[in-house]
Amino acid sequence: MTLEILTSDLLSPLRHGFFTRRGGASSGIFDGLNCGYGSSDQSEVVALNRKRVADAMDVAPEAMIGVHQVHSPEVLTVDGPITGDRPKADAIVTATPGLALTILTADCQPVLFADPDANVIGAAHAGWRGALDGVLEATLAAMEALGAKRNNVRAVIGPSISQRAYEVGPEFLDAFIAESPNNARFFANGQDDRLQFDLPAFGLNRLRSAGVGQAEWTRHCTYSDSDRFYSYRRATHAKEADYGRLISVIKL
Repeated sequence: MTLEILTSDLLSPLRHGFFTRRGGASSGIFDGLNCGYGSSDQSEVVALNRKRVADAMDVAPEAMIGVHQVHSPEVLTVDGPITGDRPKADAIVTATPGLALTILTADCQPVLFADPDANVIGAAHAGWRGALDGVLEATLAAMEALGAKRNNVRAVIGPSISQRAYEVGPEFLDAFIAESPNNARFFANGQDDRLQFDLPAFGLNRLRSAGVGQAEWTRHCTYSDSDRFYSYRRATHAKEADYGRLISVIKL
């Protein structure tokens, strides 16, 4: 099976892609294009999957830059391949041609950024914690430090868990209301005291409020489409031992 790569007109002409799980070499619960070394999948199979992604992006595997994601607002600025252990961060920016920035997700938001006029790109992992703590705004600030203009940045949120699949408790709402009462609009009532949280809408609001020129969500739900996407929450509900990681990439 060939790779399936979702793209956005907003990010053209830059090469980029939100890769689905189709076309990979992993098997079992990881069936497909699992690109996460942090999973319990065979490391040589993950390396093969990542090589297929690198080939699709027309870069060497070592030119695909990733970080050790920890649900933080930390941003790494890079000008070349990373040697040794990956730094702990949740976003990456660069103005160096030939580098491909990568983010791994399995329900959280992968967000790809580009200012094509300034030749500056970024990639962020924005789960609820990182988004609430400001990782998207921090990514934009780091891009500006490299010469990007905020109102010229395009940002695209890739496959993420949708509101209908994201059930949370009242204490979750409290964390958002503590930041701003306006955040209540991203929650809908569910069963009993449960609520449904709209993560992509929250991400889009943060991006637009931060002044990006254009922003969109691809409208793909990771939880609801098991044939195309990995999902941490779906794997947890199915009591599976682990889950695969999707990769999203943008290249300058």
